[in-house]
Amino acid sequence: MGTFCSVIKFENLQELKRLCHWGPIIALSVIAICSTMAMIDSVLWYWPLHTTGGSVNFIMLINWTVMILYNYFNAMFVGPGFVPLGWKPEHSQDSMYLQYCKVCQAYKAPRSHHCRKCNRCVMKMDHHCPWINNCCGYQNHASFTLFLLLAPLGCIHAAFIFVMTMYTQLYNRMKIILRNKTSIESWIEEKAKDRIQYYQLDEVFVFPYDMGSRWKNFKQVFTWSGVPEGDGLEWPIREGCHQYSLTIEQLKQKADKRVRSVRYKVIEDYSGACCPLNKGIKTFFTSPCTEEPRIRLRKGEFILATRGLRYWLYGDKILDDSFIEGVSRIRGWFPRNCVEKCPCDTETDQAPEGEKKTR
Repeated sequence: MGTFCSVIKFENLQELKRLCHWGPIIALSVIAICSTMAMIDSVLWYWPLHTTGGSVNFIMLINWTVMILYNYFNAMFVGPGFVPLGWKPEHSQDSMYLQYCKVCQAYKAPRSHHCRKCNRCVMKMDHHCPWINNCCGYQNHASFTLFLLLAPLGCIHAAFIFVMTMYTQLYNRMKIILRNKTSIESWIEEKAKDRIQYYQLDEVFVFPYDMGSRWKNFKQVFTWSGVPEGDGLEWPIREGCHQYSLTIEQLKQKADKRVRSVRYKVIEDYSGACCPLNKGIKTFFTSPCTEEPRIRLRKGEFILATRGLRYWLYGDKILDDSFIEGVSRIRGWFPRNCVEKCPCDTETDQAPEGEKKTR
């Protein structure tokens, strides 16, 4: 509590001007960028929050940031402590052992030195640091040293997150390239298996563009000339398939989506915010990590949901004839707690595709 009081009891409000300097601006920008990117990468790619390890990792990242900023601002605003203006030793005869500062009109206490930047005599002065735009000395020596200790440790943790993020992305990218797929095509293949299993069909979906050899698949993307093979419209296919095997499966999935979609009624207004605070803490922190839009909801409207997460749903708004002219469909994400299943659909309709997948 004493430290907190010392932080807010500035000698004057001009202490805030210490922030208006290239040192603090650069230092705080680096801290903000590294911390933000590490947290975003951690949540989106490397370690999901719903796992124990992911939660611990995220809490550690926040902890590093808080401790680094606390010690940084402590070192900056508490300051080193200055020799009082006009100070003299308690015993006048001791002044013969001390230097006199003409600027401060005071004797320099033992271990103190005059700082030309601060224009004051600093207690136990170590140096003037441009990164905190203040001196390091008696009162802030510990905070400054802790900042120097914690900043590299936090950077090491952030660097680990960055490396693992890039490694994960590279691994996933190479895995689909060696099968001659794209991320969307991998998702289509997964949904094809789900459709066949759901309806218990006697058919097998074979991805048509997998040449059966990793090397051949690799050469579809990487060539010595740097120009991909083919014209981008027609592709070499494996035996037993034809050019439209994948598009036929897509049409089947579109029809299946319409059959398995669920009708919902809006029971609570939603503004369309990306991370709505007023819809619950879990809804706020589990907002879909995608550039797909959110749709604004009004009580009484109807939504046809096609997929979803634990706290979010994705679907199309059912439009009436009086809606905006020229708008054919409005679709996007919305919080699950803003809607309820229509009574007529509760027993007959199945859960939206992807609803069983939780975050």
